[in-house]
Amino acid sequence: MQELLKKFENKKPEITFEWSDSESEAEGWVVINSLRGGAAGGGTRMRKGLDKREVESLAKTMEVKFTVSGPAIGGAKSGINFDPNDPRKDEVLRRWYKAVMPLLKNYYGTGGDLNVDEIHEVIPITESYGLWHPQEGVVNGHFHATEPEKIRKIGQLRQGVSKVLEDPHFTPNGPKKYTVADMITGFGVAEAVRHYYQIWGGDIKGKRAIIQGWGNVGAAAACFLAVEGVKIVGIIDRDGGVINEAGYSIDEVRELFLNRNGNKLVADNQLSFDEINQKIWDLKSEIFIPAASSRLITQDQAEKMVNSGLEVISCGANVPFADPEIFFGPTGVWTDQRVSVIPDFIANCGMARVFAYLMSDNAEVTDMAIFTDVSETIEKALKNVHSRNSEKVKLAETSFNIALAQLV
Repeated sequence: MQELLKKFENKKPEITFEWSDSESEAEGWVVINSLRGGAAGGGTRMRKGLDKREVESLAKTMEVKFTVSGPAIGGAKSGINFDPNDPRKDEVLRRWYKAVMPLLKNYYGTGGDLNVDEIHEVIPITESYGLWHPQEGVVNGHFHATEPEKIRKIGQLRQGVSKVLEDPHFTPNGPKKYTVADMITGFGVAEAVRHYYQIWGGDIKGKRAIIQGWGNVGAAAACFLAVEGVKIVGIIDRDGGVINEAGYSIDEVRELFLNRNGNKLVADNQLSFDEINQKIWDLKSEIFIPAASSRLITQDQAEKMVNSGLEVISCGANVPFADPEIFFGPTGVWTDQRVSVIPDFIANCGMARVFAYLMSDNAEVTDMAIFTDVSETIEKALKNVHSRNSEKVKLAETSFNIALAQLV
C-alpha cells in the first residue's frame, strides 16, 4: 500500500490555477489532480494561512473519495488564503468565482467546504455569473449531457442539495429549518459506525462516544449516534468542551446542536480548551468522531484513547491525524494497527455521494431516498473492505488498497 500511496501522492496534479486578488491580500488555488472521466470535483474552502500544498493534498483526497461515492471523476479542490471573519469575505469570494468561472463551466464542479457555505455563498454567487449550478462542469465534462439531460440533472441538483428537510428522522426538532447539505455528512459519519458494528459484530447501543468539533459534521453525527443509543460522553471544540461520563441523552444532544453559535459549542458548565484537552482523551469510550480541522490528532492522544478502550474511529474530518503525509503517516498507521479506523473517504463521503446521486438518471428527490442512498453507499464500501479483511484492525490500509488499485 505504501508503494501505491507514494506513487499517487508524488504524481503532479494535472492543472493548478493560481490567483492573487487585485483588491486584497487574498490568494487562492484550484488544484485539479486529474481530469479522470473528463471532469473533476471538490469544494471551496477559506482559511487564513492556507497554502497550495494543503489544496493539493485535499484534491488527491477527493480523487480517492470518488472511488467510493462516484462519479468516476478526478479529484479537485479550491482554497483561498484569507480570514473568513474579515468583512470583505463576500467581495473576495465574488472576485474568486468570477476568475474560476471558465473551469466551473467546462470540467470542474465545486461546493461548500470549510468556512464557505454551499447554500448561502457558493450557489448564489456562481448563479449571478450565469452558472446553472456549481456542479455544472461535471455535468458537462463527465456526463456530456444533452440539453434536456442537463436541464434534468441540474434541476435535481438544485432541488436536492438545498432541500429543506421535512422527515423528522433526519433533522433535530426546533424552530430552525435544516437542509440536506446541513445534515448529510454527519449522518454518513454516524452510519459508518452503525454499519461497522453490524458488519464486524457488536451492539452499537450503549457504546460511548467522544466528538471532536461541533460544526455541522460533528454535531449532526452526535445526534444520529444518540438516536442509535450511543452515549455521547465528551465534546471538544476549538474554544472548550463538555464532559458527561454518564452520557448525554438524545434531548440534551439535540439541545447542544440547536444552541450552537454558528459552528461553535455553547453549553452550561463549559470547560476551557486547556481543561477539556487535558481530560477528554482519557475518558472511557469506544467510538471517536474527529470532525474538526485536518491533522489535529497527535500520537499521544491516539495512545490515550486506545488505552481507554477505543474500538472505532469514524473520520468526519479529512486526514485527522497530525502527520505531514498527504494521506497516511505514522500516527495514522499506528492507530490503524490497533483499532478500527474508517477513513474519511468512506465515512464523510455523504455530500460527494449526494451530488453523484442527484446527477444520476433515476434520482428520487426525497429525504428518505437521498439519505438511504448515502447509507447504502457507505455500507457497500465497508462490506467490500470486510470481504478483504474481517479483522478489526487495518481497515484504513485495506480501504486505501481497494481505492488506489482503481487510480494508480
